[in-house]
Amino acid sequence: MASFLRAFNASLVRRPMATQCATSFTLFAAGDVIAQQLIEGKGRDHDFARTARLGFYGGALFGPAVTKWFQLLNRLQFRSPTKAVLYRVYLDQFVFSPGVVAFFFGSMTLLEGKGVSDATERIKEAYVPTLLRNWGVFIPTQVINFAFVPHHLRFVVVGVVSLFWNTYLSSVNAAKQSEQKSHEHEKIDAVESVVEKLPLSASVGSVASA
Repeated sequence: MASFLRAFNASLVRRPMATQCATSFTLFAAGDVIAQQLIEGKGRDHDFARTARLGFYGGALFGPAVTKWFQLLNRLQFRSPTKAVLYRVYLDQFVFSPGVVAFFFGSMTLLEGKGVSDATERIKEAYVPTLLRNWGVFIPTQVINFAFVPHHLRFVVVGVVSLFWNTYLSSVNAAKQSEQKSHEHEKIDAVESVVEKLPLSASVGSVASA
């Protein structure tokens, strides 16, 4: 275990982008597995496509973005350590995170094969409660992170907390996906009921005219 941690730490220093993207892929996929198996109790009905979507989002979309973001924050210079922590937490949580939350729900909807209107609807429904919970989790996390953790390990701290956060995100996204499917079925049922009535109305009209 100690040798693995040393190798992982060295990889973070030498190849930060590749290492953090791989870590993000693993954490998002693991978060979805936990959500499906421990929270939703799916067992053998596990949705592997959903896990693949979460992993892809973490490794190919979120990982590169957050890596570059932390590199930017680490380059910013401040007059005192206290100001550095306060400004970095502010920028991270009130500039970066609001966009990330919207991007998550939007991109996951599109990856599910749905359209832009569906993505907009899911963002509207899930955005505010998710962002508020994000602040409750990550503001204290990032205060500790920026105050005490070496810059190349800050992503790891966020990653460990994110394992549980990703579980929550996966559950919320799945719930919203299920709600959208229910709405779609209701619309289809309503249309079918109207269509079923049309021949009856036409025949009544024919009898009346006769």
